[in-house]
Amino acid sequence: MPDLTYECRLPGLVAGIDEAGRGPLAGPVVAAAVILPRQGWPDGLNDSKSLSRTAREHLLNALQKTALIGVGFAEPEEIDRINILGATMMAMQRALLALPVTPDSALVDGNRAPDLPCHVQTLVKGDSLSLSVAAASIVAKVTRDRLMVSADKRFAGFNLSQHKGYPTAAHRAAVADLGPSPLHRLSFAPCAAARVNRS
Repeated sequence: MPDLTYECRLPGLVAGIDEAGRGPLAGPVVAAAVILPRQGWPDGLNDSKSLSRTAREHLLNALQKTALIGVGFAEPEEIDRINILGATMMAMQRALLALPVTPDSALVDGNRAPDLPCHVQTLVKGDSLSLSVAAASIVAKVTRDRLMVSADKRFAGFNLSQHKGYPTAAHRAAVADLGPSPLHRLSFAPCAAARVNRS
């Protein structure tokens, strides 16, 4: 289970940062920055991928009452313009800047970090090691899932509420049949191919 070992090694106020949505064919990449309280954070914080949807929703609600949270987005057109890695870094920057205070340090999940106005440390598999990064993974995942469920009502036929934009066989087939929607990432191969085939 994640703990505060890495947070305790860093100076001052520490934010955990993680993202959701690098792999999907549709929708934004969403990043979250979370500063946990010194005590009283919700029990059960862990990598969002290891938690059920119900648990993630419960933990997000609890975090909104106890933690400082910033969320950042990079939209599909930004992903297409600067590539998914650049867009992910942009979303992380926006998440940290959306916090109500600027932390002294940031723990960023993975092995690459954006340029941030504080001390930065990357942490591979940080969402399973650090409580702050685990909290950020939950916020990012639930926020993005909610966006995709809402988008399902506007973009019928893609079944976004089920696969959340990830490249399942059914989603690929829908893109090939219907063509990409305004929510799709045109620089990703299945969307690019469908666009060419329909032109």
